[in-house]
Amino acid sequence: MVRFALRRLLNAIPILIGITIISFAIIHMAPGSPLSQYIDDPTIKAVDKENMIKSYGLDQPLYIQYWKWISGLVVGDFGTSFLKNQPVSELLWDRLPNTLLLTVTSFILAIAIAIPLGITCAVKVNSRFDQIVSAVTFIGISIPGFWLGLLLIMFFAVRLGWVPSGGLQTINAPFSMSDRVLHLILPVFTIACSEVAVWIRYVRSSMLEVINQDYMRTAKAKGLRDGRILSFHGLRNALIPLVTLFGLSLPHFFAGSVIVETIFSIPGMGRLFTEAAFQRDYPVIFAVTTLVAFLYVLGSILADLSYAILDPRVSYSKNEAKV
Repeated sequence: MVRFALRRLLNAIPILIGITIISFAIIHMAPGSPLSQYIDDPTIKAVDKENMIKSYGLDQPLYIQYWKWISGLVVGDFGTSFLKNQPVSELLWDRLPNTLLLTVTSFILAIAIAIPLGITCAVKVNSRFDQIVSAVTFIGISIPGFWLGLLLIMFFAVRLGWVPSGGLQTINAPFSMSDRVLHLILPVFTIACSEVAVWIRYVRSSMLEVINQDYMRTAKAKGLRDGRILSFHGLRNALIPLVTLFGLSLPHFFAGSVIVETIFSIPGMGRLFTEAAFQRDYPVIFAVTTLVAFLYVLGSILADLSYAILDPRVSYSKNEAKV
């Protein structure tokens, strides 16, 4: 399994390089530049503008700029932010804990809601409960995340005043776990909502295929309790096709934090990326884009490795995964 994981990581290197090349080219082709706010400023001399362009390295050909950036990335140097004049790695490390807190909590909440509801809908298929949950999931899939976040703020924070409208803690107040939880309720629910709606449908469909299998009827004939049959025999086999969905959903939570952190004024990597995109802060944009691409690759590898844990028939040889 270790060899398989290492081989997958090595095979992912060309993919990551291709993603960096494409994103590098697209960002540079987009309208505007890091110096747009200075170019039209009559108070800044032409010589100063030229010096700024040279200091940022924007006067060099695009392939040279890319080579310098990718060379630094190999040794862990993400460059220096044009906007904040700080190493990008420091900016990322400062914001990473907040983003991880938001995304990991959302991921756990989504799993905690989706799996029980999906199983219940499969067991009570076509019942009133199944119909209600199905209707709610379709609504959840259809609602855009930014619109849902704004509705939650308007209703629960502004009108009812039950929870704060943004941030991670009350300004000028000492740290409190209850205060942190209150600040996380709305953004965590906003990120988890769309994924929960999709996962419930997949869990329900997968469980329906498993429930009517012969080994499920055999387990019931042996006198095993329904809860043990569903959890040990049913869920374990139903999760096998869902592992890929869960693994590839990890970057979706991170990408969703870009919008949510902006709406709820959370100082995380998503908000940092939004600020950098508006200001054309190329080093920050490239760093976050590369990180998301790496998360997609990592999620895919973790999903493949999880098959061997859930299904003992799966084994990884030197060349391929075998069942």
